[in-house]
Amino acid sequence: MPTAIEENLVKGNAVYAETFKAGELPLLPSGKYAVVTCMDSRIFPSTAFAVKLGSAHIIRNAGGSVREAFRSLVISQQMLKTEEVLIIKHTGCGMLTFDNAGARAAVAKNSGEEAAKEVADLDFLPFKDLEQAVRDDVEWLKAKKIESGVRVSGWIYEVETGKVRKVA
Repeated sequence: MPTAIEENLVKGNAVYAETFKAGELPLLPSGKYAVVTCMDSRIFPSTAFAVKLGSAHIIRNAGGSVREAFRSLVISQQMLKTEEVLIIKHTGCGMLTFDNAGARAAVAKNSGEEAAKEVADLDFLPFKDLEQAVRDDVEWLKAKKIESGVRVSGWIYEVETGKVRKVA
């Protein structure tokens, strides 16, 4: 028996597929760039950042971490020819609300000590200062040898206003 979420996916996809006309888009993104941003449900990257279908890679994870996205960025650049990375974190991010110890404690409380052992060494990559986290990610990515010649910039998306501002 499908869940309500699964049913919504199928129904919504059927509506989308009825008018879909982009099946011939090339594999390589036409804009030659990648966006690394948070998985936060308040961010709809294609609309908020004016990303057209087929123009960019959108890489999302908790906090918009380039460290977590690095594998995808390497593929994006080396195999799929992107030349620019936009790192976009946002105000009100959940990653500002805890540290590694707090995340591990939550796993132990919610799922038990055996589950907590599975994340004992995991760095959840939380941060306390939003602007500094953007700068740190930009610097970290620029320091990678594989990034030679790739333009990297850092931004903050304000969930309260829908506006972006450049930080690095």
